[in-house]
Amino acid sequence: MNSVFQSPKVKKIILAVRPWAIFIGIFFFLKVTGLGNQISYVTQSALLKAGVLDVQPETSTSKEQAFNYDFAVKGIDGKKLDMKDLKGKVIFLNLWATWCGPCRVEMPSIQNLYNSVDKDKVAFVMLSLDQENQQGKIADFIKDKGFTFPVYQPASPLPNLLRVNTIPTTFIISADGKVKSKKVGMANYDTEEMREFVRKLIPH
Repeated sequence: MNSVFQSPKVKKIILAVRPWAIFIGIFFFLKVTGLGNQISYVTQSALLKAGVLDVQPETSTSKEQAFNYDFAVKGIDGKKLDMKDLKGKVIFLNLWATWCGPCRVEMPSIQNLYNSVDKDKVAFVMLSLDQENQQGKIADFIKDKGFTFPVYQPASPLPNLLRVNTIPTTFIISADGKVKSKKVGMANYDTEEMREFVRKLIPH
């Protein structure tokens, strides 16, 4: 066995791998213990608080395509909402899930934005993409975090626009039914720029 480790070829491989051994060890340690997820959450939260991820709605605006209201959602209490009933309001629509770390990180900033808007004119649709039978899990998560924005699940097939590959993804729709902003990925919505952006979309 010793002769194997003494061979020049094996020695060369060991020398090449050695600098990476500590990183590989740390990676597996974090993976096995679950600490990696916690570190990631803390890092993402720090970036959000530092303002690095402040959303800039004027730069995230897509082509002003028409929003398709032809679908329904249901609250975690099971009550249905036809999206057509929100026509004439500004809509903040966030696609998320309880298992999505970046979704959880940005939610306090969304709650702060929700607290600051006129709820008669701006509708929040926090649309969970958890499995249909996960209402209890969603409700427990929302209650545990103290969030008060409206939370829903799909109650019918979603339009193509909302069949996204990445969550969180957030849409802001104007009162006249145009998509004014689409943000893919985690962001900080608790900014004066975002509040002003939403206010300007409200019909006067």
